[in-house]
Amino acid sequence: MKLYLPLIFTFIFSNSIYSQTIPIYKTQENIIVDGNLTDWKTPFLGPFVIHNSGEKATQNTMVSLSWNDENLYIAYRSADSQIVGKPQTKDSKIYETDDLVEVFIDPDGDGKNYIEIGINAYSTYYDMFLKCISPDCGGWNTAMDFDISGFEAVSKITSEGFCTEIKIPFSSLEKIKNGNFTKPKTGTKWNGNAFRIDYGNTTQYLALQPYKSLKFGFHQPKEFAVFEFVE
Repeated sequence: MKLYLPLIFTFIFSNSIYSQTIPIYKTQENIIVDGNLTDWKTPFLGPFVIHNSGEKATQNTMVSLSWNDENLYIAYRSADSQIVGKPQTKDSKIYETDDLVEVFIDPDGDGKNYIEIGINAYSTYYDMFLKCISPDCGGWNTAMDFDISGFEAVSKITSEGFCTEIKIPFSSLEKIKNGNFTKPKTGTKWNGNAFRIDYGNTTQYLALQPYKSLKFGFHQPKEFAVFEFVE
């Protein structure tokens, strides 16, 4: 990938995860999704913490978000001393077996009709549509056969763990029924969060922004962070 931005800090340390707003930085560069983050200049946020306590994780995870007029881009750096997982077919339930990174996106913030995406260290991914998870709207209703056209995701195993890059075309999200996905502009705010499941000696469920309610499980849309599209 190629991404150049002038004089921006590479890392923002752990106190930034308690902010209500997670910035998505705009770029005019052509980003190649290949899992190579050596020239990624957008700030990385983290490290991730235990999602329902805010406690320190065993292994560090950092994330960076960027956008242009057509796509949302996300990059993860995941330290991992023993990667758990293997190459699998698309839409396999890798969240039950493999080390992976995830992102949830709910543009209108109503807790319904949002998406979940997960990618393991071997570039296997799933994209899931969550119509409703609350009893107030009918209970758990998801679709794994949902597909984001033009989606790209590549992970690359490194000496320290694995890196992941993702491309999500806005044009595909706009087609989601009742999702209220519209092409963002500077100042647009979406709800969402970035996550990781780390299967090691102790399985840990990690988040960029932890849940203050201390409830277990990533699917707490009322507690999602705010993604803000900025220049």
